[in-house]
Amino acid sequence: MKPPLNPHLVLAVAVVLPGMGQVLNRQPVRGLVFVCFAILLGAFTLKTAAPEVSFVGKMAGGLFVWAMAVLDAYKVARIRRAVWAHANAPR
Repeated sequence: MKPPLNPHLVLAVAVVLPGMGQVLNRQPVRGLVFVCFAILLGAFTLKTAAPEVSFVGKMAGGLFVWAMAVLDAYKVARIRRAVWAHANAPR
């Protein structure tokens, strides 16, 4: 059985490309859902934020979902790697 990807690699890809961490974890639909919600919430906060709010404040909804996607991808990759290591440990 092929080992799952290194969780640190999944983390790095997820930080750079939102939703791609889930794709690397073989969860493409979950990644697409994260990307869609990041875009929707980013657009919502962009439209509803006051004009004097910073760019980060205007994109807070999308950034929050992106951060949750990064954490989710890393957590799933760590769990898959640990389960694989336990199943393939010498006895």
